[in-house]
Amino acid sequence: MSTIKDLRLAVLIDADNISYSNIKKMLEEIAKYGTPTFKRIYADWTKPNVVGWKSVLLENAITPIQQYAYTTGKNSSDSALIIDAMDILYTGRVDGFCIISSDSDFTRLATRLREAGMKVFGMGEKKTPPAFISACDKFIYLEILKNNEIKEKTSGSSSRLLSGSANGVKSKNQNSQNKPQTKTPTATVGTVNADLIKTISDSINDLAEDDDGYVSLAEVGKFLNKKQPDFDPRNYGFKKLFPLIKSLQQFQIDERNTGKNNTTQVYVRTK
Repeated sequence: MSTIKDLRLAVLIDADNISYSNIKKMLEEIAKYGTPTFKRIYADWTKPNVVGWKSVLLENAITPIQQYAYTTGKNSSDSALIIDAMDILYTGRVDGFCIISSDSDFTRLATRLREAGMKVFGMGEKKTPPAFISACDKFIYLEILKNNEIKEKTSGSSSRLLSGSANGVKSKNQNSQNKPQTKTPTATVGTVNADLIKTISDSINDLAEDDDGYVSLAEVGKFLNKKQPDFDPRNYGFKKLFPLIKSLQQFQIDERNTGKNNTTQVYVRTK
């Protein structure tokens, strides 16, 4: 049986609804879930609002699909994306779809694709309507990817400054190196609140089979995604689920050595 990372994915982008500035991070994120076999982007390319996309299409091997707007105020590129998605579905050449848009118009499409046995991944901004998010197997907020890119650039700049100082090269900020360093804030699109804690707690209790109440953290993560397609520890400022759970006093963690190559499995239960 193939793993999730072996999935053949059709990546369909709504250019009228998504900015081109973060395309590299989008494709890197998609690579975590499968291999893009189709990469298409839809817009009326005669309009000035999509000019920015033209510079990144070739280097990322994305095929632009032209769709003229027949009526003022109507987005006809949405219809072209939906038609192509159904055509691709019936070719049988993919295992899933990644729809990059913040538009609720794709809710029925995502539902139909899942009915056909396809995995559906969504990407969009925090403003994406809940209906489209719920229709996907997994939904990733673009704000989180954007934040990671900013942190990487900041980290790279800091490394270059340190390297320059080590080689005797003075920087403009060298005279202030005794000042306390400010940490780059981590952007979040969600808040660790009572609702999140209850969702995690309920998931652990639903999965618990043994009397001790412990459940594999990996299983908890999968179950949370089934309940909430947009659940992601990065939404709350954590790279992984483990540090998120560890930061909450309501849960108890047990790290068990499996005896195989000194690997450790993490189990969690409610206190």
